[in-house]
Amino acid sequence: MSQWSQVQQLEIKFLEQVDQFYDDNFPMEIRHLLAQWIESQDWEAASNNEAMAMILLQNLLIQVDEQLDRVSQEKNLLLIHNLKRIRKLLQGKYHGNPMHIAVIISNCLREERRILAAASMPVQGPLEKSLQNSVVSERQRNVEHKVSAIKNSAQMTDQDVKYLEDLQEEFDFRYKTIQSLEQSDKNSALIKQEMLALQAMLNTLDYKRKEVLSKIGRVIHEIDVLMSNMLTEELLDWKRRQQIACIGGPLHGGLDQLQNCFTLLAESLFQVRRQLEKLDELLTRLTYDGDPIPVQRPQLLEKVNFLLYNLFRNSFVVERQPCMPTHPQRPMVLKTLIQFTVKLRLLIKLPELNYQIRVKCNVLHSNRRFVLCGTHVKAMNMDESANGSLSVEFRHLQPKEMKSSAGSKGNEVCGFILDVAFTYCVRFSHQTSSLPVVMISNVSQLPNAWASIIWYNLSTNDPQNLSFFNNPPAATLSQLLEVLSWQFSSYVGRGLNSEQLNMLAEKLMVSYNDYQLSWAKFCKEHLPGKSFTFWVWLEAILDLIKKHILPLWIDGYVMGFVSKEKERILLKDKTPGTFLLRFSESNLGGITFTWVDQLENGEVTFHSVEPYNKGRLAALPFADILRDYKVIMADNVPENPLKYLYPDIPKDKAFGKHYSCQPNEVSKPSDGGVKGYVPSVFIPVSKILNDSTDPHSPSDLLPMSPSVYAVLREHLSPTVIETAVCCKLFHSYS
Repeated sequence: MSQWSQVQQLEIKFLEQVDQFYDDNFPMEIRHLLAQWIESQDWEAASNNEAMAMILLQNLLIQVDEQLDRVSQEKNLLLIHNLKRIRKLLQGKYHGNPMHIAVIISNCLREERRILAAASMPVQGPLEKSLQNSVVSERQRNVEHKVSAIKNSAQMTDQDVKYLEDLQEEFDFRYKTIQSLEQSDKNSALIKQEMLALQAMLNTLDYKRKEVLSKIGRVIHEIDVLMSNMLTEELLDWKRRQQIACIGGPLHGGLDQLQNCFTLLAESLFQVRRQLEKLDELLTRLTYDGDPIPVQRPQLLEKVNFLLYNLFRNSFVVERQPCMPTHPQRPMVLKTLIQFTVKLRLLIKLPELNYQIRVKCNVLHSNRRFVLCGTHVKAMNMDESANGSLSVEFRHLQPKEMKSSAGSKGNEVCGFILDVAFTYCVRFSHQTSSLPVVMISNVSQLPNAWASIIWYNLSTNDPQNLSFFNNPPAATLSQLLEVLSWQFSSYVGRGLNSEQLNMLAEKLMVSYNDYQLSWAKFCKEHLPGKSFTFWVWLEAILDLIKKHILPLWIDGYVMGFVSKEKERILLKDKTPGTFLLRFSESNLGGITFTWVDQLENGEVTFHSVEPYNKGRLAALPFADILRDYKVIMADNVPENPLKYLYPDIPKDKAFGKHYSCQPNEVSKPSDGGVKGYVPSVFIPVSKILNDSTDPHSPSDLLPMSPSVYAVLREHLSPTVIETAVCCKLFHSYS
């Protein structure tokens, strides 16, 4: 089943998450129509290779053309129209930057895998629960309701101002008519009656002016309260969700809803401002003793300007934190002289501001000094975003270290300041900061840098605490384990279950009574008896999965995190030949398999093969190793001891679809290959030694075909064969 087919079967709450990251940058129609083709391409590799990205873009357009031909024959007018529009959009948007669409599609596929993994997890962790609790959802609904009510109140006040204007025009006309009469005519009873009517109108005008000012004051007060409380909390919650998403958590949404709220409040404030301007205009045409406009209007206008300034100040958000396109799953880790991107968005959608807001990107320094190479001053515009919001994306910036600070080559925590300046009714300038980034000078520093990013964003939401690691706080074990599971779900498509997390907890903690974990124990101190830290060990496993066993991991066939003691408990009562796959605890980036066997006397034995690392897995796929693995015991014919994947899944049923070719069979010289030669393949062979003192060979992977091995059996003694083909194999007895 394709990944897209699995996505379509998700519950509605997960489908809503999927819907959030498909837009005009990569329309969902294309994802649906070209599902299998899209999933069969290596978009992640193309995101770092412009030539490959251009080829994939051209092939994508060809696929769209083929779909157009198909729907044209079916005469599906709506789909024909949409596909033509999408093709034109893709061609125009990415022809000059094909790697950008590769990054977008790669991110979408990764997010789908993360959501699928989250849907398969039976229990939410404490962090995810806190982000999705009912109180937050209720507040979101309340904010939207109050913003709509404020907008309606401002519009109703507009009608009151219009009525006041009409009333004053009538008063002006009637008053000027009387003033134009001769003095003798002003003494008539009719004119006196008219003067009484004008006095009544003036009283009504005074009442209406006070009423309008009171309504304007209430609207301003409601906006002030909403901005100070619920809207501020909503914005802080979104920023916290963004932090969590950056370290692998659930995709953060809600920015479009926030933009709608900010835009409606800005429109309401500008509307109130126009109402106050209209009152000032009315004041110049008519005033009187006790007139409320000259007393109240200046205070109200000052409050409106103050609220507008604060609204604009809070509406600039870093929509996309600094990230190298070469490492999209490791945001906020930047390498010197390598391009990165960062995107700023204005949550107030005003077309008048298109290309009017100037943004300058600068480095917020810590100990070392950096400068930015590339275009670091741009104007916000509506072309940078699919939904027409005002935004600006810096795509070609490179951090360069100043020579005066080049003495230190370790990781450096710093940040980016985005200076905003524009004039719209008033002069406005503001600084918005990104989350802290870790600057590295060598890619080998990336794992520890990413650990710093995880720890920071797990522990605090302060965007400018550059001294955080002078004394980093401890983290709660439950939250840290949840974040570690996110590393697997976001990076390799499948999170960790409770048993796997328990094993990690055992490696991290001295005792279960200690629920706080220090930064040093996570990333600085070596594991007991090892030459590496916990994080280096875990990062090596992530790299192993990503590059060599990803399909097996996604299928859930790699138990992975299980101790030697626990694996024996699991296997001891199982059928001989039952095996499981686990990650090595003593070798970085190693995976091994252990199977259970039974001696003639009924004694149960366990055998664990020497761990396979990425160097050996690059020569032979792990699924093929499991299929072809052979064991030699005494003078017996080599046989594969692996029968059932724990608990009782036939090996070929579990791994058959991942085999690179059919099982190897004894070949004859004429069966294929170069004429006159026997075709050869790699076969992993182990020798189980009866004497534990016997020497072990350094490898269990030999370039030997079954036919070659048969010939050797005929012409060589078992002793000679042993020296050539055996490998180290750990075995124990229960």
